[in-house]
Amino acid sequence: MALPVEEWRLCAARRWAALEPALRERLAAASLRDALRLGCGLLRPEAEAAALRRLCRRARAGKEPAAARFYREEGNRLFGRRHYGAAARLYSQAASHELPGSPEVSVCFANRSAALFHLGCFEVCLEDIARAESHGYPDRLLPKVLLRKAECLLCLGRLQDAADALSVAENKIAVDGIVTSPAHQTLLKKLSQLKTKIHERESCPEPAREACGDIQKKSEIWEENDSISGASSSLSLNFDRERGRHLVASQDILPGQSLLKEEAFVSVLCPGESRLLQDSSEAAWDTRVTNADLYCHRCLRQLLASVPCRGCSYAKYCSQNCADVAWEQYHRTECSLGALLLTLGVFCHVALRTVLLAGFAEVSRLVEWSHGGDEDLHNPEARCKHLSEAPGTRAGTRGIPGCNESGQYQSSYQAVFNLLPHAEKHSPEHKFLCMLSVVAVCKQLQEDGLEAAVLNQESSEKWSKPKTCEETSGELSPELKTLAEAMLRHVLQLQCNAQAITVMQESGSGDGAVVNKKPVRLATAFFPVLSLLNHSCCPNISVSFSGTAATVRASQPIPSGQEIFHCYGPHRCRMGVAERQQLLSQYFFECRCQACLDELESDVKSVVSVKNSFCCPSCRAPMQGEDVLCCSNGACAISVSRESLSQRLQDLQQQIKKALELLRARKADQAIKILLKCQLDAGNFLSPEHLLMGEMEDHLAQVYATLGKWREAARHLERSIEIVEMHHGPSSVEIGHELFKLAQILFNGFAVSEALSTIQRAEEILSVHCGPQSTQIQELQEMKTCLLELPRSILQRT
Repeated sequence: MALPVEEWRLCAARRWAALEPALRERLAAASLRDALRLGCGLLRPEAEAAALRRLCRRARAGKEPAAARFYREEGNRLFGRRHYGAAARLYSQAASHELPGSPEVSVCFANRSAALFHLGCFEVCLEDIARAESHGYPDRLLPKVLLRKAECLLCLGRLQDAADALSVAENKIAVDGIVTSPAHQTLLKKLSQLKTKIHERESCPEPAREACGDIQKKSEIWEENDSISGASSSLSLNFDRERGRHLVASQDILPGQSLLKEEAFVSVLCPGESRLLQDSSEAAWDTRVTNADLYCHRCLRQLLASVPCRGCSYAKYCSQNCADVAWEQYHRTECSLGALLLTLGVFCHVALRTVLLAGFAEVSRLVEWSHGGDEDLHNPEARCKHLSEAPGTRAGTRGIPGCNESGQYQSSYQAVFNLLPHAEKHSPEHKFLCMLSVVAVCKQLQEDGLEAAVLNQESSEKWSKPKTCEETSGELSPELKTLAEAMLRHVLQLQCNAQAITVMQESGSGDGAVVNKKPVRLATAFFPVLSLLNHSCCPNISVSFSGTAATVRASQPIPSGQEIFHCYGPHRCRMGVAERQQLLSQYFFECRCQACLDELESDVKSVVSVKNSFCCPSCRAPMQGEDVLCCSNGACAISVSRESLSQRLQDLQQQIKKALELLRARKADQAIKILLKCQLDAGNFLSPEHLLMGEMEDHLAQVYATLGKWREAARHLERSIEIVEMHHGPSSVEIGHELFKLAQILFNGFAVSEALSTIQRAEEILSVHCGPQSTQIQELQEMKTCLLELPRSILQRT
């Protein structure tokens, strides 16, 4: 959730409406500095601040033993039902609520190690066993965990380590056990079995496995740009009043060529809606899994066994190192503010983390510099001129904002600060909401005694002076006002400059032979160099992500001199020009890209609206009109209201949703019946090229693949691919993802020749958009290697 929760937005709106008209006018016209000066006293302790505290109680970001017990018991229940993946996640939730160093947290780690063992994640299982031991796992339970450790080592082929661990376990059992107890006898039996297995493995060692290095990894040609950090030498940075800063090809660029590799200056994981409960009195704990439970809150790596934060239940990390680095860089300040940041939204969180990473000295320097241009705030030309005079620029950069003293544009805080906030274009009400939210964060920092930590972790003596009357009355200190001004700038910048970090995430149950993936927003970030790219509804690049790093590749040939264009979301293949223009209004510009100009000037319906149109129930010709649709076939007199067909479409979508729920519940036969009925019904009023027709074919392919009916699955998916290709083109990333699924189906169905040709085509497309090192490319190459290693007799038959 980028913006604050709805209740806080309404609270701020009421406060704005209650202000004197003269004060509203002053706030609307004020610079960022003056808005903070006027607004600091408008967050009333008995009203807005109290409402915010009530809302924060819903977020539940603190450690609660009752929650830990609930999650641990739920984990035990699912473990008993052999749902090991779900059990591991619940044990992680339990560990995040336990106090650090407590015996209870050690039990969570030990229980999770058992689930990980059953999942075959032996290395991670060993890490959890080590965590359980270091957190004081109860002595009486230790033998069972030590035997699990030995078995993990055995499974990993580390025979000597396994024998050593078994010896430790045997000594522990001998010392602690009561020989006649059933539990002791079980341990002895397991010990004996493991001894036998180790002896067998030592007597008959397995042949060494061939290294998996046979799969070719294409090395990408890369020459770093001297002026733009992370960019290819094939790009140059230009600036003009109309387009602002933008990147241009300085030489001919080929499809798939890497143009930019940038690490996010700052990123914040999107928490997911279920983090906020609807009722503060709700007692039941939420077992739904969100991205906040699945990915590291620092590096965004996918989590198997999270390391919890020492102070809150929200932040989780992939390793102790990530937890320690996050704590030192920003989380020791954010930790106690967890509930507040969840309530105020991701943009506010990104703004705070940005200034924490930059450091107060750099924030203060740039805020002070910005004050010289406040009088030009409402004059875009003057503002551009002022920006070009940023400290540290030189004549050689031609006044391009954000460049350092060497004339280089780097992924730095200076570059972030110079992204345009468009303060004069945001509505006064929105700016007031952002200002109140930022003030609330800074006041909380002051109340929690975190000011010294925020101001560059300087000596606490400097900040231990007696509070002034301003501070005791709730007024922010001058330093926190500077911080608040920078944060307000960043919150406003994010509306136009936030970059969503996406990940290909499995949809459905995830336990089938064919993995169905779709892109999901994982985090919100500042990428200063990537932000240089202007929008086009028909872009010439693709962006992919690995953790917090973005890679930009050319998706088509780009001749020298042509601008590099990114798509901010609205794409010509997904929506018509009117809808695109409406969505792009949040960026404060009217799109004049070639795709928009072509549609606006030709006065012809977009490809999207034609292909996603309704058809005549009688003769299947396209329907035309606005409120009342008439058949385009002159010989047919059928007419019907758009409202009735739209309702029919909604009903159809509900039925499809029901079918997918049945599929997740492993009721494939019932799902097929509903989907086939939906398909028949859709053919009576939707055009054959409608995207929903393709989606139904895709769903049917998924169901048949679940049943192991590979030929039927391939047949339906091929029909889906035809429709996707009509909408997105034969070389689009969407086609690449569909071909990846088809390759899996053909591979599992043993259709060797068809699989090999599909793999080749998928590889060609995905390597352009995602790069040769992407996960999907590696999986395709593994499938190809496996198929080519089949006996020649089998290859000749297929």
